[in-house]
Amino acid sequence: MIQKINAAITAVGGYVPEDRLTNADLEKMVETTDEWIRSRTGINERRILKGDGLGTSDMCVPVIKQICEKRGISPEEIDCIIVATVTPDMVFPATANIAADKAGAKNAWGFDLEAACSGFLYGLTTGAALIESRRYKKVVVIGADKMSSIIDYSDRQTCIIFGDGAAGVLLEPNHDGYGVQDSILRADGNGRHYLHQKAGGSLKPASAETVANKEHFVYQEGQTVFKFAVKGMADVSAELLERNGMTGDDIAWLVPHQANKRIIDATAERIGLPKEKVMLNIQKYGNTTAGTIPLCLWEWKHELNKGDNIVLAAFGGGFTWGATLIKWAY
Repeated sequence: MIQKINAAITAVGGYVPEDRLTNADLEKMVETTDEWIRSRTGINERRILKGDGLGTSDMCVPVIKQICEKRGISPEEIDCIIVATVTPDMVFPATANIAADKAGAKNAWGFDLEAACSGFLYGLTTGAALIESRRYKKVVVIGADKMSSIIDYSDRQTCIIFGDGAAGVLLEPNHDGYGVQDSILRADGNGRHYLHQKAGGSLKPASAETVANKEHFVYQEGQTVFKFAVKGMADVSAELLERNGMTGDDIAWLVPHQANKRIIDATAERIGLPKEKVMLNIQKYGNTTAGTIPLCLWEWKHELNKGDNIVLAAFGGGFTWGATLIKWAY
């Protein structure tokens, strides 16, 4: 009988830039207040990657190095690197390839995956499939975004929300039932009308006009996105538990995408989890897009116990959303 293989998380790494952009700083830049931002989003500050020639790959490198150090392996042992991002260093080559080169992961192939704030979940499911195929033994999945590179700091709708950061996990085969158990992933391309970056792609290549019209920044219709996100994240998390015969009592932690504290609260309430079981760091980092969920795992890694059932849930532009059930492996 062929033994079932699960993809287990065996190490976690994270990185946030040193520079802080506080609500007080934003009060000087746009018409807003600290109280307004905190009451609507739960954010106090966010991190910004500053410095010439620094891109998303430069946040991925310390993540890869941390993961290798914790697991006691060389970067050369990594088989594949998946980077979930909407802010790649370049249109091509992939940020994953650039990060692999900078980190010394000479034997890894890799690619970027774009699903906005759901990117890490999409990447985790993809990475798990590579492990379950038995063709690969060590797959690194990173969520990383330098959102400051596509934010208009004169637009108070978006500039208060986003920050920069990266984190990731190492996936390895597990024969004891630990690791990724199940995922439900969804997408609805109609959501592109409400949350997108207008220019910079093949539909509307960069030109003097697109730059002048500020079309290389994030555009968001906040209220519409909020309504979809609350329903999407809560529904899919509840569906995942039901499909696996579980209730909130069986879950040790909810790891929600850190977009907005009100969305997080609604998701926790829907699956019957008290706030003590919900990972929350939006107050420190804001919305780092694909980075939020792995950044939570990185910060809470010492509170996770072998066998803990954990639900990861996200909602992102596009629209994309989903939930993943994991049995913690160490």
